[in-house]
Amino acid sequence: MSLLSITLLTPLLGALILALVRGLSRAGWFNLIFCAVTLGSAIWLAWTVANHGIVSTQLLGIAFRVDAFNVYLVVLTALVSLTTAIFSRPYMRYVRQTGRTDRRGLRIYHSMYQAFIFSMLLALTTDNLGVLWVAMEGATLATVLLVSLYRTPEAVEAAWKYFILCGVGIALALFGTVLTYFAAQQVIADPNAGLTWSVLYANAAALDPTVMRIAFVFLLVGYGTKVGLVPLHQWLPDAHSEGPTPMSAVLSGLLLNVALYAVVRLKMLVDGALLNTSSPHLAGYLLMGFGLLSFTVAGLFLHRQRDIKRMFSYSSIEHMGLMTFAFGLGGSLATFGALLHMLVHSLTKSAIFVTVGHAAHIAGSQSIDRIRGLIRTQPSVGWSLLIGVAAIAGFPPFGIFMSEFLLLTATMQTYPWLAIPLILGLVIACAGLFRHLHPMVYGHAPEGQQPVAANLFPVGVHLALVLWLGLMIPAFLAEWLQQVSALITGVQ
Repeated sequence: MSLLSITLLTPLLGALILALVRGLSRAGWFNLIFCAVTLGSAIWLAWTVANHGIVSTQLLGIAFRVDAFNVYLVVLTALVSLTTAIFSRPYMRYVRQTGRTDRRGLRIYHSMYQAFIFSMLLALTTDNLGVLWVAMEGATLATVLLVSLYRTPEAVEAAWKYFILCGVGIALALFGTVLTYFAAQQVIADPNAGLTWSVLYANAAALDPTVMRIAFVFLLVGYGTKVGLVPLHQWLPDAHSEGPTPMSAVLSGLLLNVALYAVVRLKMLVDGALLNTSSPHLAGYLLMGFGLLSFTVAGLFLHRQRDIKRMFSYSSIEHMGLMTFAFGLGGSLATFGALLHMLVHSLTKSAIFVTVGHAAHIAGSQSIDRIRGLIRTQPSVGWSLLIGVAAIAGFPPFGIFMSEFLLLTATMQTYPWLAIPLILGLVIACAGLFRHLHPMVYGHAPEGQQPVAANLFPVGVHLALVLWLGLMIPAFLAEWLQQVSALITGVQ
């Protein structure tokens, strides 16, 4: 069995087995073990790609292709899935004790957690645009069941909202995929290869530019809904606030990355098709426009939030907008910065949501007005939240400061006038975060507020990595990201 097969089939097997496991303690350990095996095989797969180049294979008649770009995200997905599973095991026991769900709900949770991971890994590794669409729809269905886990009216409403909005988006992406296949049929003799990304990329210059322009608009709107780009973002704050906290960590830290990965892959096709036309940068301009709009709107909305998980969901929208803008800007420096930002944002945001889960447990509420004095009640949680917010706000010496600095440098080199709204947006977002953070961390602790059994190991690991990447980028990672940047931009 190949490494790719192990990486893909482990979470799929986990989803099937965990649907049958009744014991809460055993399910939590099984969930963790499946994630650990997935991470081990993903790291081995990355080592294989680094030393031997692209890995291509066929599984059940489906083409898979792993290169430097997607294997980097495969390892990140497996890592964050494992650390979140470590947090999830005791957290879901607490959820069961409070009566927010029952044993059946916990079986659904653990099974859908693994199904969610499988869908994301399938989307990342497939070489077929049709299978990519199916995998994104599979991730949607798994997430719907996770968002509605508590079965409260608010959770069910959030799940339906997520299902309807993302369902409309994925339908538009399907139409864009059909248009791409139509363009491919004009130049590719083999009808079975019309949706194979590597074949399309090799023949991108021959694809009909008019059809590809229209296809990309549908694909951007469709997959952009999953990215959380404004004005397609309305599902994301509700899904974060009503679903289990571990789901928020993997949703914000992983699924948004996978959706953006799909958009970037498709942009590479469109750039090749439009290379010799009068509008060769159309895809980039669309990404820059959507990215800047999302970045600005989310930064402003941070000031108006009253739910701590909704607040950090808008922070995710802001950062996804920043990454989308960077990939649209293009060029080696901006792309390198965007790839680094994907990495450090995933690590930081998932760590923050773990901390937020403990903060809400201490306060007995997700309301920002009721979360007070964490650093007095439980210093480890208070300091973790403070450091996490400092990291996500882009304070030096954390890795997000480095990636944002690279992006600002690339913007000033290409479109200097756009650096002004970027800097202004970063300041507004930082002010919005710290406006709410100060009383939550340093405010007067309410009477009766007690410490909880906090599992902050994932937080420590993630924030230590983000700090390390801010102080220095290891040579192997810098070379890897440069290789991915060259692949995306076509510039060696």
